[in-house]
Amino acid sequence: MIDDGTGLFTIGELARSTGLTVRTIRYWSDEGVLTPVARSTGGYRLYDAESAARLELIRTLRELGLGLLDVRRVLAGERTVAEVAAAHVVALDAQIRSLRVTRAVLSSVARRDSSAEETTLMNRLARLSAAERRRIVDDFTAEIFDGLDTLDPDVRTRLRFAAADLPDDPTPEQVDAWVELAEMIQDPEFRALMRRTVEFNTVDRRPDLPAGTSLWFIGRLVHAGGEALRQGLAPDAPAAGDVLRDLLGAADRAAVLERLTAASSGRVARYRELSAVVNGLGSQPSYEEEFSWVVAALRSDAGR
Repeated sequence: MIDDGTGLFTIGELARSTGLTVRTIRYWSDEGVLTPVARSTGGYRLYDAESAARLELIRTLRELGLGLLDVRRVLAGERTVAEVAAAHVVALDAQIRSLRVTRAVLSSVARRDSSAEETTLMNRLARLSAAERRRIVDDFTAEIFDGLDTLDPDVRTRLRFAAADLPDDPTPEQVDAWVELAEMIQDPEFRALMRRTVEFNTVDRRPDLPAGTSLWFIGRLVHAGGEALRQGLAPDAPAAGDVLRDLLGAADRAAVLERLTAASSGRVARYRELSAVVNGLGSQPSYEEEFSWVVAALRSDAGR
């Protein structure tokens, strides 16, 4: 406090009492958030006790990350601290999401020793907005489902879930998987493959069949193939025909073979694998051996 009986403070005295620098206080004063109450005879800015309290509020709001415009509005009574804080939380959430993606991309680049081109692509795809990522997924599912009104609804739900979106706080592994998945579902050849795979599900599906019928069949197929493998039964053995009869009944075996060949293709399997990673499900069983046994048995049956 200056020794003239006024009870006013110079910038230097405010700095010493608050721990802030003279430069910072002067900057805030120049920006109009800490207006001096008077000037000394030498032209120095002077502040009162209320200014000191105002300075503490300014420092608090600035430490919380608010810009000077918002600070000025609060001090002018144009907005409450609560209103500004709520808006700032939204902005911080967006920044945090961006930083998490940045961290995941950089971790992935470092782990994979990515080239400049790979890094650019990874960053571009990972930084798509949620709406842009959703559009890519929606375009993919719309194309593969278009017009297939008799598709088993459980299969439709499973496939929509599998067309995964990048979470807000992705791991490097999820960034890797999403980048590959995003490229895959935008590839016209892969879309055509998935469309054929889905179409096979509707070939002999009647409206009276309950939901989940297709998934139930896949479960039975996995069980039958697994049992045959455990028993050491060769796909071309005569007894394999009994397994196929129990599994397929009177169904057209050539059509089933075509359907299973499409469903068990390498790219479709990779799609399922990537989707599981992006969805945070970890490693999921592919049942590749069980599918392969049934496919081999069907091919052997067709050759007899």
